[in-house]
Formats: sequence, structure tokens, C-alpha cells
Amino acid sequence: MVWVQYGGKNGRRYEFEISQDHVAVRTVNRAAMMSRRSFEIAPLSQQAYQMLSQNFELNTRFRHAGVEVLKAKSPQPDTSLRDAAREMLNAEPEIEFAGRVLVDVASQTPILYSENFFLKFFNDQLPEACEALIAQYGLTVKRPLEYARNAYFVAAPEGTGLATFEIAERLLQEDIVEFCHPELVSDTRARRVFPDQWHLAKTTINGRVIDASANVEAAWELSRGTGAIIAVIDDGVDIDHEEFRSSGKIVAPRDVTRKTNDPRPGRGEDHGTACAGVACANGNFGASGVAPEAKLIPIRLASGLRSQAEADSFVWAAQNGADVISCSWGPPDGAWWDPNDPLHQQVVPLADSTRLAIDYAVTQGRNGKGCVVLFAAGNGNESVDNDGYASYRNVIAVAASNDRGVRSVYSDFGKAIWCTFPSNDGEPSLTSGIWTTDRSGTAGYNPGNATQGDRQGNYTNAFGGTSSSTPGVAGVVALILARNPDLRWDQVREILRQSCDRIDPEGGKYDANGRSPFYGYGRVNARKAVELALPSSPDPRQTYRIAQDIPIRDFQTARLSLSVGNPAPIRSIQVTIDVEHTYIGDLVVMLVPPAALNGQPIILHDRAGGGTDNLKRTYDTANIPALQAMIGKNPAGTWTLEITDKASRDTGMLRSFAIEIDTSAGE
Repeated sequence: MVWVQYGGKNGRRYEFEISQDHVAVRTVNRAAMMSRRSFEIAPLSQQAYQMLSQNFELNTRFRHAGVEVLKAKSPQPDTSLRDAAREMLNAEPEIEFAGRVLVDVASQTPILYSENFFLKFFNDQLPEACEALIAQYGLTVKRPLEYARNAYFVAAPEGTGLATFEIAERLLQEDIVEFCHPELVSDTRARRVFPDQWHLAKTTINGRVIDASANVEAAWELSRGTGAIIAVIDDGVDIDHEEFRSSGKIVAPRDVTRKTNDPRPGRGEDHGTACAGVACANGNFGASGVAPEAKLIPIRLASGLRSQAEADSFVWAAQNGADVISCSWGPPDGAWWDPNDPLHQQVVPLADSTRLAIDYAVTQGRNGKGCVVLFAAGNGNESVDNDGYASYRNVIAVAASNDRGVRSVYSDFGKAIWCTFPSNDGEPSLTSGIWTTDRSGTAGYNPGNATQGDRQGNYTNAFGGTSSSTPGVAGVVALILARNPDLRWDQVREILRQSCDRIDPEGGKYDANGRSPFYGYGRVNARKAVELALPSSPDPRQTYRIAQDIPIRDFQTARLSLSVGNPAPIRSIQVTIDVEHTYIGDLVVMLVPPAALNGQPIILHDRAGGGTDNLKRTYDTANIPALQAMIGKNPAGTWTLEITDKASRDTGMLRSFAIEIDTSAGE
């Protein structure tokens, strides 16, 4: 038994067994060793071939890592067969390694471990102290992680094996270490269960009226998503598809697994193209997305759950201007029709590495207003609260409703469900599912059969699951933010709540607060959401701004002051700064209120961001709670921004400083 501990020294431990039945194998050239049915393509000796063919079968494949997991065909009472297979395979010249596999205690799902760690030290530690401890443990820094201060992706020496977990445990007990856990990789499952876009508007299909949409077409009179940017993190997007080919549609494409700027899908990777189409297909040829004029950041993530690449995908989205991040994936689901499936009991934690990356997107994205992060609730007809991703407090969990306006049979339920969007269902159903983009030609879900979409194979008519619901809500968020880009992420979440139509009032089990364990606050109404995006009265805010180039020098403090003359009490406050600097991890930024307020300086930025260039951000009470102390006070006087450079070499310039204050009288 081994364990990882997420959440730091007082966090929760998650235990894993060392499987008696599984073997993880990687070939030297990373090629597949076997097909689903046989080892006939394996580069093995005759002796190894016979042994494996008789005793093992392919359990799962981690393509991004070039690793296949084999499982004994019959349960083993001990580890003798596993160890014999490992010994034989490790002697094969074409096999790089054959190692042990961890399994989740509840579900017996295979989990790989690398010899890498996510390691974060407390914010007050100097880089020299952090790097000294890393060296003391014989570890190597693979790269600093810019989305959290004093965070590193580090590696143990090759061959460390299961001792990796012991090292992580000892490191976590060090006084200067805040978080430490090994990089675990488990299977990630797309949130999909199995030509007419009834989810956008009321329509008639095969003579039947379908009136279960999210009222999207009506919302287009007010917003089509112009200027908003949707990031879709998935298994790749066909950016050459006719519905994504318009000028400027694709922004900052990325493959975080291969570390390239080509997000195109590989063989069998059809999911992301369909998701992107639901969110923002142009609607020029065969399918419209919910926000057809929004831009798209396609991010291919082929690495497993809890990998470092997973965390990197959120950072990439936030740093490249994403307004909303759509994630239609997560832990494997149990069979929705089988209440005894052990996967229903599986609790899958959110790794600290990914959690902090999501926090980075929510606090640093959109110049401090925060990216809106959406996750598919899941398709197991099980509790979403066991899913550490969809149930995380800084994301929005999306459930699915069907073409009859009630819950899709597979859709997960629980306290974390926030809202619902139309998707497919099991049998019987009035439609085959959601019509959306497919990989061009015969490569995707539709091989070119009109009964499955169109004859060219560019569209599928049967997309579904909470995979489809989630980019649908992402599109609605883009409509909202195109209408009012000043909204914070939590304000967008609240607008979604207020926009929801309560569906299935008898079966929904809505509580006194209007929340259902199956639908959240109900099915999103896009028209209502866009109407709610703009304030009903003129903007009462006043902005005070000063622009002046003040040098930021090593170990010195730069100051810029402005005067506020309004004596009415503050109802809300935002602070915007424009700083040019080549290493913002050197900087401490403080706001000093007027002396008459008797307030302490408020820290806006405390050496976060590592080697990131420039600091152009807006701060408010949502991302800097200390600003709440200013509410109700008289803002008149001199406000000063102080920037202290705490390290050598990198320098910069303070360009401007602005305060936006709402002092209007309450109703």
C-alpha cells in the first residue's frame, strides 16, 4: 500500500494498492506492443510471446506515455505471475521497462506513477533555500512552475520506483514545504455517452416538435460572442474544419502533451472537435455553436489525469486570453445502468498541481477578473461529489437534460451541480443526440453516412453526454462576456444561476434555495443570461487614473500616487495596474490608502508568477479580499501604489495606476 497526500501537511491521504495482476510495459520505440486481442504485433521473443499470450491481456493504453497496462486473465493469489512477466519482459531488448502498477482501492482502476513530483515551498522561502533542499534529496528540477510561487516540477533519479512515495512523504514533512505529491497518471474519460440543432431553439424533427432547448437562437439578437475567447481542453481539435477556418477564429493553439503549437487530433481522438463545435462553430456550412462569433483556443491534452501537462493546459489558456475554459473530461464513470459497478464508489481527488493551476486561471485570468472554468459533471448516474475536478469550488459543474426536458439517464448528480444544458439520452429518445462538428471526412464519429450526420462525414448527429452540455454552457458564458466583458467570473456564475429555467419540477427535488441535486438551478436559458449581463441602470462608477513612467530598480521601491476627491462612502473598488517587468516573481505590489482611512497597506501581488513578463491586472474584493476593508469608507485623499523589487538583475517600469470606485447611494 502507498499513498499520496493532497492539500499539504494537513491534507487528505489517498491510498493505492500495488496490483498483483497488472504490469506496465513500454517499448523502446514507444510503439504499441499488442492489439486488443493478441500479442501478434509485439517485438518479443517466442518465449515471452507464449507466456504473455497464455496469461495476459491488454487492460488499457496510455498513448501519451507510450505505456500499455497488461492484466492477468485470471485473478492471481500472489505476485509470482506478475513478477515472472516483469523479469522476462525486462530482459527483452525491445522493452524499455516492465513495472508495477497501482490500483485504486475502491474501483481497482490502474494508475501509473512517474518518478516526478509536484513540489511547492511556502511563499516566504527564498529560491536558494528551495533549490538547496531539492538538491539535498538528490532531485533534479525539470522546470519551475510559473503559476504558483516557489513551485517546481522535479524528478527523482531513474530507477527510484516506489521509493518515490517515501521521498514525497519525507519532503512534505520538511518545514519549508507546503505541498508535495508524486505525479500520478490515471485514465481520463471523455464525457460522452453515445441534423438538427434542437438544443439551440424549438424545432421539428421527423414530424415531432422538440421544445427542450437552451433558448440560444433568441440570445443571438443581443450577442453572438464577438470578442470572447473559449478555450477547449480536450483530445485535439480539427482546426482545418470548414466551421473553424474563418480568419482569426483560432487563437494560441497548443498541444500541452507534445509541447507543440499543433492541437490537431491523432487517430481515434474525435471528442474535442465535437466539443469545440458545440461551443463556437461558425455556422457557415453545417453546424453553429452556441457562440458562433467567439474565438477558440484549442488545447490538446492527451496526458492522463493528474499529470503536470493537465495543469499546464489551464495556465496556457489563462495566459493566452481565454475568457472561459471548457473541460469535457474527468475520471472514468461507472456504468450508469449498473448500480453495483465499483467505479461508483471511486473517490478521485484533484491534485494540488492542477488545483493551483485552476486557481491561477480563476484569479489571474482576464486581467484578474478570472477565467470561467467549466467541467462536465459525468455520465455514470453517480455522485459528482466524488469527482474532485467537477466538484471543486472554483469550477462550474454542468449536468445534462434530454430532448423531453428532463434529466438524461446517465447524468451525475450531487451538491456540486450548478446548472444543466441539453444533450442526448438513452433509449427511448426523440432524437439521436446533438448535431455538431465532426473531424473532416471519414476520420471521426461519422464515417460519411447520412444516417449519422452528413454524407461528407464533417458532422455528427449523435454527440452527447455531459461532454456536450459543458461546451454548450461555455458558449453561453461567451455570449454573456461579449455583452459585458467587465464581469468577474463569480458574477458570470451568478448570472447563469439566475438565468436557469426550473425543469422537471416534480422529479427535480428542488430545495428551498431552488437548487436540485440533478439539475442544479435548472436548464440554462441563454437569452435570459445575456439580458442579465448588462446592469439595468447607468454605470455609477468613477475612475481615477495616472499614467507616468516610474523606473523599477533592483532592491528599490517605485511609487506612484493619485488623488481621489469623491467623499461619498465606497460601495465597490477596483485597482488596475500596468507594470512592465521581465520577472514579476521579483515584485511585491502594495496599495497604500489615504492616511485618514487609518488602513494598513494592502498587498496586491506578492512575488507570484516567476519569470512571467509584465503585470497588467485588475484587482477587486473577489481576488484581493483585503480590499473589503475599504468598503463603506470615505475614499477622498491620496492613494499610493508601491512596487518593491526584491531581487537582482531584472528591472522594469511602472506605467500606470488606476482606481475605479462606486460611491453611488444604495437603494
